[in-house]
Amino acid sequence: MENIAEYIKEGRQEEWRVELRKAMKAKERTSIERVHMIEQDPHIRNKNILEVNQGITEEMAIVESHRCLDCVEPTCTIGCPVGIDIPKFIKKIEARDFLGAAAALKETNTLPAVCGRVCPQEKQCELNCFYTQKLDKPPIAIGHLERFAADYERNSGKMNIPKVATPNGVKIAIVGSGPAGLAAAGDLAKLGYDVTVFEALHEIGGVLKYGIPEFRLPNEIVDVEIENMRKMGVKFRTDFIVGKTASFEDLREQGFEAFFVGSGAGLPNFMNIPGENYNGIYSSNEYLTRVNLMKAANNGYDTPVLIGKKVAVIGGGNTAMDSVRTSKRLGAERSIIIYRRSIEEMPARVEEVHHAQQEDIEFLNLHNPVEYFSDERGRVNKMRLQKMTLGDPDASGRRRPVPLEGAEFDVDVDLVIVAVGVSPNPIVPSSLKDLKMTDWGTIVVNKETMQSSISDIFAGGDIVRGGATVILAMGDGRRAAAGIHKYVAEKVTVK
Repeated sequence: MENIAEYIKEGRQEEWRVELRKAMKAKERTSIERVHMIEQDPHIRNKNILEVNQGITEEMAIVESHRCLDCVEPTCTIGCPVGIDIPKFIKKIEARDFLGAAAALKETNTLPAVCGRVCPQEKQCELNCFYTQKLDKPPIAIGHLERFAADYERNSGKMNIPKVATPNGVKIAIVGSGPAGLAAAGDLAKLGYDVTVFEALHEIGGVLKYGIPEFRLPNEIVDVEIENMRKMGVKFRTDFIVGKTASFEDLREQGFEAFFVGSGAGLPNFMNIPGENYNGIYSSNEYLTRVNLMKAANNGYDTPVLIGKKVAVIGGGNTAMDSVRTSKRLGAERSIIIYRRSIEEMPARVEEVHHAQQEDIEFLNLHNPVEYFSDERGRVNKMRLQKMTLGDPDASGRRRPVPLEGAEFDVDVDLVIVAVGVSPNPIVPSSLKDLKMTDWGTIVVNKETMQSSISDIFAGGDIVRGGATVILAMGDGRRAAAGIHKYVAEKVTVK
C-alpha cells in the first residue's frame, strides 16, 4: 500500500480511498506506509523564520490513523508523561471527528499544539508503539496526529475550552509560566481553584517563548494555548519575580494556600576556558532570548545582538541545534556545531539534527574548544579545537570523550554560542532558607506528589530536574496539581 502516499500527494482522491479500503478489508493496516511531514525546502527555510514543518493534510491524517492496530493493551500510553489517551484521540481522527480528537487531547494535555511540535515522541509514546516494539516498522506518527488535531481545532474557529469545576475560592500561586507551570495551572483550574501565574519576564510562556525559535514553535501557537487558559479562569501577572517583587510570605498573607514553583533552569553554564569572556561569545540562553523573545532579528526592534559570519555553536542538544540554525537564518556564511562526542550520541532530537544537516549546518563531532583568541578590539576571532576520541562509557552510559594528544588546530570565528547546559534559577531557593536542595541546586521533592520540604510549596520541571524536555516538565506540573489538590483537601479537613 505504499502508493497511498503518492496518490494523496498528487491529489488523486478516489485512488487513495480505494487503496485504503483494500487495506482495511484485507486487515492489512500494517502495510500502509507511515505519513511524512510536509516541510519547507531546506535552502529556502534557512533564510527565513517561518515554521519548517508544515503539518499534514486531512487525508494524510486519516490514512495514518488507520495504521493504529487498536491494541488491547496500548503500550504507547506508557510513554506519555502527561497521560494522553492516545488510542482515543487517534480513533476520533479515524472517524473524521477531528474536533473530538482535539477535545480528547485536552482532557490531559494543556498544550497539545505545542507538544505536537516539540515533544520527542520518538523517545516516548512512539518508542513504545507496537509497530516499534514488535513489528520493527515505523511507529504510528502520534506527534503528527496530535499537531494535526490541535491545528484543525484552532483553524476551525470552534475552540473547545475544557470544563472547569465550580470555583472553590482557594487561591494557588504558580511561579513561572513555562510548560510545568502552565500544566499545573490548567489542571488546578479544571478542579475549581483560583489560579494566578506569576512570570518574571514580560511575556507568558517561559522557555516556549524565549528558548524555542519560531521556525520550530511559532509564538502565535503558544499565545492561543495561553488564551484558552485565560478563558478557563487562569490569571497571569508578568514582570513579577516571586522572591523579589514579593516574598512567599507576602503571598501567603494575600491568601494563597499553596505554591507550585516551575521557575526553570535559566542560569547558563560555561566551560571556563581561556578567552571565554571575549566579546562575541554568548550563552545560548542569552542569544536565543534576544532573538526569540526580544525580537532582535526583526525590523523595528532595537534589541542588540551580534551577527556573525563565521559562527560556532558548542554543544549537541536541541538548544545547540536551535542556536546554530538561528545563526544561519541571521545571515551566517558558515555555521558550525562543535560537539565532543559522535553524532550518534548527540542528545538532540534526530529530526533536529537532520533538519540542521539539510540546512547546510557543518558538524565537527569529536572536537572540543580549549581556548579562544580575539582581535585588537577584544572580539573573538579564532578558537582552538582539540580532537577527541571515545573511550569507555561514563556514568551516563555514553562513551567518554578523551583528548587526542597533540591533535589541536585553530578555526576562524567571529561569534561563538555556548550551549553546554544550564543550572536551576537560584532566586526562589535563595529566598527560602528552609527549602531542601540538592548539591546541584535543584529542589528536592517527593516524586509522587512533587511536594518540597516546605509543606505548601511544590515544584517541578527544570528547577527539579536540572534540564529536561517540555513534556517531562508538563508531567511534573500535572503530578504537582494532583499533589496540591490532595494537600489542600487535607488542610481543610484538619481545620
